[in-house]
Amino acid sequence: MVKKTEKGLYIKPIRSGTTIDHLPAGTALKVLKIVGKAENAITVAIRVPSRKLGVKDLVFVENKTLNEEQLAKIALIAPNATVNIIENNEVKQKIHLQTPKEVHGILECINPNCITNKENIPSKFYINEQGMAKCHYCERIMTREEYSVRIRV
Repeated sequence: MVKKTEKGLYIKPIRSGTTIDHLPAGTALKVLKIVGKAENAITVAIRVPSRKLGVKDLVFVENKTLNEEQLAKIALIAPNATVNIIENNEVKQKIHLQTPKEVHGILECINPNCITNKENIPSKFYINEQGMAKCHYCERIMTREEYSVRIRV
């Protein structure tokens, strides 16, 4: 079954798997890197009209459920995204992502002299309400734009 949206776009719903909705426009390809390889189809819609965001991206991953680390990484890029777990054509679980307050081993520090870039020490960052990430070790601060390209996949 294919659904037609108000703007005439066609998006085929998935029977089972994960949908990631309300992604800020331009973030779908970063999310794809986090999702990684999938055995089945992945549908990506970029710059789709949205009443809530104006335009948004969508990612549908058939027959795959994301783990907690993948969800945390997506939350760093798209803190207001919605993740739906689909089973037998029904939403079984709806997850509203929020920026984590602290992340471990997920981000690479922008500071080349940070101990996490020199030695085998996992990174640790604190994320504030504005989405800025502060390194626990060198105290360097990164914007969402800076750390969204430094997420370990």
